[in-house]
Amino acid sequence: MNTPMPPAEELALIDRELARLDSHRQYLLARRDWLLRLLHGAGPTPSPAAAPGFAPGFAPPAGPAKDASAPSAQNVLLTLGAVLLAVAALAFTLVSWGSLGIAGRSAVLGVVTAAALAAPVPLLRRGLRSTAESVAAVGLLLTVLDAYALYVVAAPDVDPRAYAAGAAAVLAAAWAGYGAALRGLRIPVPASVLAAQLPLPLAALALQAGPQALAWALLVTAALDAALALRLRWAALPAAVPGAGALLTGVSESWSAASASDALAPAALLLAGAALGVAAAWREPRARAAALVGGLAAVAALGGVARPELSPAWAVVAYLPAALALSATVRVHALPAAVRHGLARAGAGVAALAALLSAAPVAATLGSRVRVLAEVWAGTTPDAGPSGAGVAPAVALLLTAGAAWWLSRALSRPEPAAVAAVLAWAGLFTVPVLLGLPPAAVFAVQLAVTGAAGTIALRAPVRATGIAAGACALLGALNVSLGALDGRTSTFAVWGLLGVLGAAGAAYGPAPRPARAGAAVCVVGHATGLLVASAALTDLAVVWWALPVLAVPATVAALGPRLGGVRLPVEIAAGVAGAVAVALSAGRAGNLALVLALLGVVCAGAAVRPERRVPGWAAALFVAATWVRLAEVGVTAPEAYGLPVTIPALAVGVLRRRRDPASSSWTAYGPGLSATLLPSLVAAWADPEWLRPLLLGSAALAVTLTGARRRLQAPLLLGGAVLAVVALHELAPYVVQVAGALPRWVPPAMAGVLLLAVGATYERRLRDARRLRDAIGRLA
Repeated sequence: MNTPMPPAEELALIDRELARLDSHRQYLLARRDWLLRLLHGAGPTPSPAAAPGFAPGFAPPAGPAKDASAPSAQNVLLTLGAVLLAVAALAFTLVSWGSLGIAGRSAVLGVVTAAALAAPVPLLRRGLRSTAESVAAVGLLLTVLDAYALYVVAAPDVDPRAYAAGAAAVLAAAWAGYGAALRGLRIPVPASVLAAQLPLPLAALALQAGPQALAWALLVTAALDAALALRLRWAALPAAVPGAGALLTGVSESWSAASASDALAPAALLLAGAALGVAAAWREPRARAAALVGGLAAVAALGGVARPELSPAWAVVAYLPAALALSATVRVHALPAAVRHGLARAGAGVAALAALLSAAPVAATLGSRVRVLAEVWAGTTPDAGPSGAGVAPAVALLLTAGAAWWLSRALSRPEPAAVAAVLAWAGLFTVPVLLGLPPAAVFAVQLAVTGAAGTIALRAPVRATGIAAGACALLGALNVSLGALDGRTSTFAVWGLLGVLGAAGAAYGPAPRPARAGAAVCVVGHATGLLVASAALTDLAVVWWALPVLAVPATVAALGPRLGGVRLPVEIAAGVAGAVAVALSAGRAGNLALVLALLGVVCAGAAVRPERRVPGWAAALFVAATWVRLAEVGVTAPEAYGLPVTIPALAVGVLRRRRDPASSSWTAYGPGLSATLLPSLVAAWADPEWLRPLLLGSAALAVTLTGARRRLQAPLLLGGAVLAVVALHELAPYVVQVAGALPRWVPPAMAGVLLLAVGATYERRLRDARRLRDAIGRLA
């Protein structure tokens, strides 16, 4: 670029211009802020003098920056002055009367009030709006004091509440007229609205009217406020306060009514409040809350008339018809959106509350069957519930379920359908118990309901509904299985039928995999229960009941790949059945060893399959069976029996690792090392001598070092764990002695220091732990 100026001079000129532009920009921002404050402050003032280099009428800010702008300081001073004047007026009126009589004091207050109310007129003409607002506020307060003085002078015998009602009405009208005359003031109109809240309620109190008359006065006041809110939006808040008071009074009176005729008057009040809320939402689309409150008031009115004629058990049901009818308005498109959504939400909220209140007795009914476990096969009959009255919670749940299902269809949403499935199951499942039907009828109905829930879970097109129905089916199967333990015949009949239903569900191919897995797990569980129940019918001891139960894991292991997608959950359930067999045989060492050995055979048979080439469980069970048997015969030197197993097992592991280097060290060396280390560790823990712990610790150290050198996870972790336990065993007596010699405050203090140290280096320790975890994970 060519330039007529030397580069150094042009660069200096550009820097000066940029600095001037930055200063000009800062000034313009400050001027803009001042003008915005001026629009909301005391009106226009003369513009500052023009400054060199700026447009006429503008001047840069001079001097240091101020902590507060001029309008802010002005507002603070005006507010403080108004407050002080108000305090002075109150003190003059109520405390410091001086030597003036009551008439003189009233005359002085009248003159001061007139001056305070007239002063804003010239102030507004001069643009001093904030000052005018402050003086007007003082004048409005003085009118209240004038009304009090007039009461003391002219009407001391009048009822204070009646006089206050009239004075509030007069002041509200006067303040409204004052605000209309001086439109530049913002205080008089809100003050008149607040004063207008008092006349009708105070008049009702003066007439010594009852709660309903007072509520009507509040409701009329709220209606007037709502009408005003159509022009002044902020008037909606004053309308909400008396309206809420009126509706709460109506609800209280409706709930305490002893008959339908007594509930008519509160119902009329509530319906009027409902009409007011709906009308407000109809005129103002954003007033959905008004329609919601109106819907709740309508439900309370209609339900309150029906409730006194019903028994207490049906009180909740009395409110449901109106609530469900309001829920249906979500499809009435002729109504405005605000009204439609508000009423529908009111109905849904009442229905949800009714379902929640009805769930308590239903849950108690379901949980009462746990008491059967205290005395299995006692043959007791469940207590019969009161006819008709006890079924009310179930009826409420069923009505709500129907409404939720309809809502799901109307809105094409899956969530209400899932809620409907849960509520319908809870209602139908508990109806026979609440009606006090015979046990056979109760089981028949509950089995049918459980089967229906399972069918929905298997065939539901929507995932949410299927999950909800499946959960209900599992809970129902568990509950009815507990109830069936009351009698022998019912146990075999109910459990057998549930097993058949579960097998049918597990075999239904098109069903979702989680539903089929749940059905298959139910089959395994009920088969295990039937085998235990069958063994209980014999004269065999409990320790022999485990042998029939072993048929469950054996059958699952034999089926293997035929189980398809439900193989893993079924095998887990079979493992639980094996644990039940171990628990049943734990009372006698010989039976326990036999059960462990048979389970080892089952696991070994399952490990033959290509997808189950993991013989670790089988080896562990065989070793456990062996040591249980050795402990039974009183063996005190387990190493003599463990080493002959460990040496060939380790040799086999070495050969396997050579043929298959990718195989895990746990598969190759874990069973062999465990055969000696673990039994010897148990023996060393109870051995008071020093030789066995020394030899075991040395062997564990060697195994640990070998695992670290060869980078093998199983020797490293097994040897390290055994070494740590042996060291703890050897140090335990000394730790106990030291702990007994120390003062009691030392251990907590040491723990606190340790926590502080760990907390101070938490991030570093966490990083080291991650490195250790990654290092162990990289081992074979």
